[in-house]
Amino acid sequence: MLSAMEGILLFVATTEAVMGVLGSSFIALVNCTDWIRSKKLSKIDFILTGLAFSRIFTIWLITLDAYSKVFFQNMFMSSELSKCIYYVGVIIIYLNIWLSTCLSIFYLLKIANFSHSIFLWLKRRTDKIFAFLMGCLIIMWLTSFPLAEKVIKDSQMSNTSWLIHLEKSELLISYVFVDMGIISLFMMALTASFLLIISLWRHTRRLQSHDSRFWNLNREAHVKAMKVLISFIILFIVHFMGFFIEVLCLFLTENKLLFIFGFTMASMYPCCHSFILILTNSQLKQALMRVLKRLKCCET
Repeated sequence: MLSAMEGILLFVATTEAVMGVLGSSFIALVNCTDWIRSKKLSKIDFILTGLAFSRIFTIWLITLDAYSKVFFQNMFMSSELSKCIYYVGVIIIYLNIWLSTCLSIFYLLKIANFSHSIFLWLKRRTDKIFAFLMGCLIIMWLTSFPLAEKVIKDSQMSNTSWLIHLEKSELLISYVFVDMGIISLFMMALTASFLLIISLWRHTRRLQSHDSRFWNLNREAHVKAMKVLISFIILFIVHFMGFFIEVLCLFLTENKLLFIFGFTMASMYPCCHSFILILTNSQLKQALMRVLKRLKCCET
């Protein structure tokens, strides 16, 4: 039986998950519809579409995992379902973080303005960067599966007292090694976002010397972009903190409140960032406005 606080947090996390699925489904539907109509899909739209689909599966995965651990803890740890969720999670979560990283890097190369020779060299080779990142993803998958199998075997040593027969430090180290690829992608995404913020901030300072209406509008657009990037970074960090708390709760099996709190934090990023992408993308925003107008007409 859940306490009042646990029930509230679980309700909030579930609401976030539902909203995240709706937002990601909307992005995928709009991009797929435009793709069918125009028979063209840019790299950014391809990444956004893949990110939307991967987020849908990621949300369902972490929600299923959270509900199973909250309500069927002992049964779940020894079942085949936990093994299946872990293997699928390695594929889907890696793909989700990889696509987020690709999006950050491509926005950096498209928008940022640095005079450094390395940046200019990278900017002329976006196709090769995409191929390199794809290779990194495949290597991360291949190296993570053997480690994931070890973690699963260790965690299924016993139905209820498996941690008694296992050194906690050894399990934690195994989890860290499994997630090394995710941590690397996470750091790449944060670095790309920080560099883009620095570039926009420098450009905004240059525009402050201009008083014309055009430059003011341009400066406002840059400030808005920086706010979006900062919100992305905050959500991204909160997302990983939520996952870390969930892993930590493997050693605190009786603390359901902490686990549900971690689930709430982990669900916040895919929900909020999907709607940030919709509101900051002109194509997606216009499609949303059309949908809302039709819904308003149906009500009247």
